[in-house]
Amino acid sequence: VFHLFLHTREKMRLLLFLIICQCTINSVNTHHASNPNVILLMADDLGIGDLGCYGNRTLRTPNIDKLAEEGVTLTQHIAASPLCTPSRAAFLTGRYPIRSGMAAFSRVGVFLFSASSGGLPSEEITFSKLLKQRGYATALIGKWHLGMNCESSNDFCHHPLSHGFDYFYGLTVTNFRDCKPGQGSVFLKGVQKSLVIPIQIAGITLVSLAIVQYIGLLKVPFQALAYCLLITAISLAVLVFFFYHFRHLNCFLMRDHQIIQQPLSYENLTQRLTKEAVQLIGRNTDAPFLLVLSYLHVHTALYASESFRGKSKHGLYGDAVEEMDWSVGQILDVLEKYNLSNKTLVYFTSDQGAHVEEISSSGEVHGGYNGIYKGGKSMNWEGGIRVPGLLRWPGVIQAGACIDEPTSNMDIFPTIVKLAEAQLPSDRIIDGHDLMPLLQGKVTRSNHEFLFHYCNAYLNAVRWHPGNSESVWKVFFFTPNFSPEDSNGCYDSHVCFCHGGFITRHDPPLLFDLSRDPEEKVPLTPETESHFYEILRVIHLAVDNHTRSLHAVPDQLSWNNLLWKPWLQPCCSSLFQSCYCDYDSEGSLSEVHPG
Repeated sequence: VFHLFLHTREKMRLLLFLIICQCTINSVNTHHASNPNVILLMADDLGIGDLGCYGNRTLRTPNIDKLAEEGVTLTQHIAASPLCTPSRAAFLTGRYPIRSGMAAFSRVGVFLFSASSGGLPSEEITFSKLLKQRGYATALIGKWHLGMNCESSNDFCHHPLSHGFDYFYGLTVTNFRDCKPGQGSVFLKGVQKSLVIPIQIAGITLVSLAIVQYIGLLKVPFQALAYCLLITAISLAVLVFFFYHFRHLNCFLMRDHQIIQQPLSYENLTQRLTKEAVQLIGRNTDAPFLLVLSYLHVHTALYASESFRGKSKHGLYGDAVEEMDWSVGQILDVLEKYNLSNKTLVYFTSDQGAHVEEISSSGEVHGGYNGIYKGGKSMNWEGGIRVPGLLRWPGVIQAGACIDEPTSNMDIFPTIVKLAEAQLPSDRIIDGHDLMPLLQGKVTRSNHEFLFHYCNAYLNAVRWHPGNSESVWKVFFFTPNFSPEDSNGCYDSHVCFCHGGFITRHDPPLLFDLSRDPEEKVPLTPETESHFYEILRVIHLAVDNHTRSLHAVPDQLSWNNLLWKPWLQPCCSSLFQSCYCDYDSEGSLSEVHPG
């Protein structure tokens, strides 16, 4: 009996030891899977078909492909909008842009000028604000495109530093063709069309008044004629001044609140952005950080440094993609250097699909490739909203897995907020869902039963993935009118618009099953789909519920908020000196020099 007692006691000791070990391992794993560093890499206008991991065989993207090999590839990852400004607002807040006023009722759906008064409202809660409260160092490097000032040229109400970022190095607007000499203009055709009729009316009015005054039919005070002529001349002079100086006024580089280069120089620009990112990581090896590296590639104007120019099989566009891939490689290398790979969640995406209508004045294709998917940027056809979605976190999420469930760029908000052990806002609707259960294989179905696709502020399409079916139904209430009709885009207007004569409405709506027809080639009918009307009924109920969840908010993209306001114009010198300065000292780029 005594020996049996001793034997039992030894077993109990061993069991207690194993329990303590298991608790210790669980504690380590729990710590490992919380408070990670977060790196969010966002391309601009990149097509899902431009990457090797999504089937491209001619562009070289080994570093981005490495993210896919070592992490999860989302094959149905959806941008919340097919345009830059609203998509980025949704990404940062986890909410449809219509909820924050970042979806336009007018034709123009993005900010065009640095001296506009609209922007991401201060009431919105970004993931950067919440992670900063949890002690994260937070930085945005690259493109912002969510506004800057409200009432003066230095109130910075919409600036990245007012939305939770400790550090900013980049552009507050975007990369335009107009920013790079010799690359043409995105405004010239539109301005010409818009001004022809007003100028004709003003000219005819003035000539008519002068004639009736001369022949004595009507006494028109000379002062009235002079005032009309003066107002017309001043208006034209302001327009000419603005567009002549567009590059200086709108294309500049900032560090925090200071303009350091005006106008922007493209010389080694990607290397400079990459160097900033590498240094940010190096400064935060012992504390959690959030880095949003928002590339200017591959929005036009296209550019590539000398090391990449002329090296790809797809002209300047391909050169730009391959330079961006090099930059991603630099980020992954520095994580390895500081042994941070296993402590860092890395995400790569694009803000929307490729801009298929982008063709240079010489006829070179400057837009990307959306693979098998129809349409592109500015459209809710799959080519405009189905974007790359790659996530890597060694030892925590699956490696080499592909997930074909509907996910959204809004999902990044709740995912990283929960990982940072911050509280999700309880006073507002968050439309994104935590991706971690899906990424870790704990669940196989997305939480997105419905996704609502807006064209500016207009509900354009709805996606429904029923819980008991593999089908992904998608209905269109209207579709853009392609020009030319047999093309894959709106080449005559450069982008597709969302209302009036630019669209065709459908009653009943067009219906597709993306699980069988991802190219959206053949709309289903009551004859080809027996549940046609039942599917529409369920989707209409979902639309009603969604619409009831919306509340009126100020329109940040109204004409008043979009227009250029001279008193809001940021300028590092003075308007009379053409707003010129260059304080951006490149220093040594040896840390990140390609090759």
